[in-house]
Amino acid sequence: MARTRLYRNGVLEAEGFPIARVSDHLADPAAVVWFDICPEDGDRLDAVSEELSLHRLAVEDALHEHQRAKLDRYESHLFITMYGVALDHDSGRLDVNELAVFVTHNALVTVRKDRRFDIDAVCGRWDESPDLAKSGVAFLLHGLLDYVVDGHFNAVQALDEHIEALEDRLFDDRPRDKALQRRTFELRKSLVLLRRVVLPMREVVNSLLRRDLHVVDEAMQPYYQDVYDHVLRETEWTESLRDLVTTILETHLTLQSNRLNVITKKVTGWAAIIAVPTAITGFYGQNVPYPGFEKPIGFWTSTAVILLLSAGLYWAFRRKDWI
Repeated sequence: MARTRLYRNGVLEAEGFPIARVSDHLADPAAVVWFDICPEDGDRLDAVSEELSLHRLAVEDALHEHQRAKLDRYESHLFITMYGVALDHDSGRLDVNELAVFVTHNALVTVRKDRRFDIDAVCGRWDESPDLAKSGVAFLLHGLLDYVVDGHFNAVQALDEHIEALEDRLFDDRPRDKALQRRTFELRKSLVLLRRVVLPMREVVNSLLRRDLHVVDEAMQPYYQDVYDHVLRETEWTESLRDLVTTILETHLTLQSNRLNVITKKVTGWAAIIAVPTAITGFYGQNVPYPGFEKPIGFWTSTAVILLLSAGLYWAFRRKDWI
């Protein structure tokens, strides 16, 4: 069942009434109506599209998924697409919930694509500021925008904390390269998706602040400006995080290359040391007489040479930090 609310002269008078009664309330110029439609629950947008003179293209966009966050202006109303987000802290994946909004002079219609968008939290925002309800649709739209933008901010902040944790794991004594790479790419994918959601909101809120749209009155102007400041901060934050993730990936690859060079250098050093006894024993393994042949002095001489040369090489390599 669709969620509904009726404000008259800035006071909440009724909620939960059928959509069929919306037309009766809209006839009163002092009334402001909000109703929420969720097609997943069987609600039909066409039940009110004719009543509010909603444009056919806007209705199509509201019913189809994966629209770009935007604000479209029509003769009788505004159409806004936005996204609520939530970050899964365990997997690092970003959950995105699409929301379509129709704005008229005395009605606000929200169209949720599924139940994941918490519309009860938006109602809570409205109930926290009843003194602003006199601003009508501007008040309702601000509460919705404020909730969505705060969700973006929380997601950016959480991504920042996870990315900082990645920085600390880069220099572990025993790094888990596969887990680090998987986590980095998962966070990077979530960051790209979040950036795609956040960036267009700057244009949306900035357009609402334009006086020629006649949406935001003087009383609500500071509140919308505060939302716009949050959007700008989120935009800058996502840009810096994108650069930081790129730096982490590059640093990780560089550290891997350095570790490989160190391992190669140590293996080469030990191979050089092992080559000494191999060469000497190979020389004394010839089937021809040589000084000390078949005499104890020959065995002890070769053993001493092996030990001295191996120790000398080990000391030289160790001094140069090759092993």
